[in-house]
Amino acid sequence: MQIRAAVLEEFGAPLVVQEVELVEPRAGEALIRLRACGVCHTDMYTASGADPTGYSPCVLGHEGAGVVERVGDGVTLVKPGDHVITLFAPECGACAHCLSPRTNRCLAIRDQQNAGYLPDGTTRLFRDGVPLRHFMGTSTFAEYTVMPEIALAKVSPEAPPAGCAPFACGLSTGLGAALYTARVEPGATVAVFGCGLVGLGAVIGSRLAGAGRIIALDLSESRLAQARRHGATDTAIASGDAVDWLRAETGGFGADYTFEATGNVAVMRQAVEAAREAWGLATICGVAGKGELLELVPRLLVTGRRVTGTSFGGVKGRTQVPLLVERWLAGEIDVDALISHRISLGEINHGFELMERQDGVRSVIEFS
Repeated sequence: MQIRAAVLEEFGAPLVVQEVELVEPRAGEALIRLRACGVCHTDMYTASGADPTGYSPCVLGHEGAGVVERVGDGVTLVKPGDHVITLFAPECGACAHCLSPRTNRCLAIRDQQNAGYLPDGTTRLFRDGVPLRHFMGTSTFAEYTVMPEIALAKVSPEAPPAGCAPFACGLSTGLGAALYTARVEPGATVAVFGCGLVGLGAVIGSRLAGAGRIIALDLSESRLAQARRHGATDTAIASGDAVDWLRAETGGFGADYTFEATGNVAVMRQAVEAAREAWGLATICGVAGKGELLELVPRLLVTGRRVTGTSFGGVKGRTQVPLLVERWLAGEIDVDALISHRISLGEINHGFELMERQDGVRSVIEFS
């Protein structure tokens, strides 16, 4: 079938919306009609060439929400008509990592997915007969996509697609970082560095966990206003002396939990330094640029601070994303306030421009 999709032709160049061919799903796969797709920083990061694991040409996009249209042989997890969220972090439910409560890093299809292919090592996308690779196993900057059934989270049909899309990456990453990776405790003091979608998700997740104080830092006053709306008790414009300010605000101790959501290694260091001596936990959510290093003075750690990373917030996609969506539908998460721009597929490069100048929180592509 012929579909419209946004193709990354070469790094550093605008995406090109064009017709490509998408072939039928094979065994274990499903054809998804996309209804909405978030424009995530990871897409822009890859398109820029800064991602050391990036590849082109490919169809970008990974924050997708849609409806199953057809399925291949042996598919049992979804059926035509199901409303789904696409998962760059699949959950096979059978590998050693899926069976462990300690991680969400499914092993089943990782190697092929990282290389831009579906599990059998081939693609379903073609242009003039030449294969195009799948971005993060999803390729949702398109009218339709084909994905493995283990990379689809079935959600309530009552959940609007535009609101579902951010749960496919940014929002779940922030929520999960607080709820599943750090496991913020009731009454704790939390500091969040960066109030884009991931950082705001960490603010919301900390509120849901019952944190007593949530301090948000960002360069943008409008994003700090968003942080206050979603549960931050204190906000401040980020600066070079943020660590000293945070310590002063917390009686000289620092925060019990800190979250970094910027991808800036200098801010990552601030998040570690601002964590409380003896038990503070710094969770790194951002992705640094190619070749960048996080340098830490060992005394920061030998005095008891801990540092951890998080992938998709530690969220097990097929089982836990639907639970997060239910919390949205129950009124615990104000997703509508996080969607700042609704655009068409043809406006994808404008979506990147909005993100580059930090205009709003999340742009979402809506498909007719």
